[in-house]
Order: sequence, then structure tokens, then C-alpha cells
Amino acid sequence: MTQPRLAPSDTGGTHSDGTSTIRLIRWAAPLLAAFWLLLSGHIDPLFLTLGVISVVLACVLGHRAGLSLEKGPTLGLVLRLPRYLLWLVKEVLISAVTVTRQVWSPRPDLAPVVTCTPSRGLSPLTQVVYANSITLTPGTLSLDLDDEHIEVHALDSAGVEDLGDGRVLRQVHRLEARR
Repeated sequence: MTQPRLAPSDTGGTHSDGTSTIRLIRWAAPLLAAFWLLLSGHIDPLFLTLGVISVVLACVLGHRAGLSLEKGPTLGLVLRLPRYLLWLVKEVLISAVTVTRQVWSPRPDLAPVVTCTPSRGLSPLTQVVYANSITLTPGTLSLDLDDEHIEVHALDSAGVEDLGDGRVLRQVHRLEARR
């Protein structure tokens, strides 16, 4: 397939003065710290130190990945995300039962297949959500992603047919829709 793409420096998340990255860190660091504190519930010096290290590491990785507020998720996307996640959890559970039945069957009827599913017209963020949704669904795995399609491995043709009918792509389009 294609080689991995590196983000060009002119489309990265930082301007020449770094204001976009600073703004991102100014918003992300307190949110990450609050989220970490909420989940950990510990205020011991060791845990606080580990939390600070985690937040700094996340901010450094975000900076290196070229994340910025301009390219981030919109409020509408964030508001539509819970409904999408509920749908995805339902699909993962259904697929998990199906794959478990296939694998534990005395005579498994597995016929692995690799195919491509279209992803054109999606923003880079939504392409990643689509590819990760495919990978999270048991029995399927996203192998490669480019501007036009996602290469997918499935345990059988039924997994590919589920992608072919466009249900997952419609849900991803609905997630990205500008209302």
C-alpha cells in the first residue's frame, strides 16, 4: 500500500510564534490534570507527581503531533460523540458475540479477507475515528489509511459486508455532520 504520511511542517499545529500550541496547552493541561485527578482520586505527592508527568507528556506528544485548536474537534462533534459511542459499543458487543461463536465453534468457518473501504470526503480526524471504529469491532482490523480508502482485514466476508453496506460510514458521517 502507501507509505505512512508525515504531517508537513507548514500544516502543523504551530504558527511561527507557537501561539497555537501555547493556546492548546493552556486549555488542555488544566483539563487533563482535572480529568486525571478525578479518575485517580489520590492526592499523595507520588500520585500528584505522576499526574504532572502524565499531563506534561500528553502536552508534549500533542505538540509533536501538530495538534492545534484550529484543527481540533468542534463543539457539535463533541455533543454528537456520546450517541456515536453508544452505537459503537452496541456494535462491538454484537460483533464480539459473533466472533466468539465462530472461534469457539468445533468447526470454525473462518475465511480471512483483506479489502478496502472508501473514506474519501472525510476530515483527517473523522478518518481516524472511522479507522479506529473498524479496528475496535471484533473480527476486523484497519491495516492502512490514506485519503481515499482504508485497507481492512476481516476474519470472514461477513465483516467486510458490514462495512460494504455503509452503516459504519453513515454513522461516522452523522458524527461529523455540521448542523
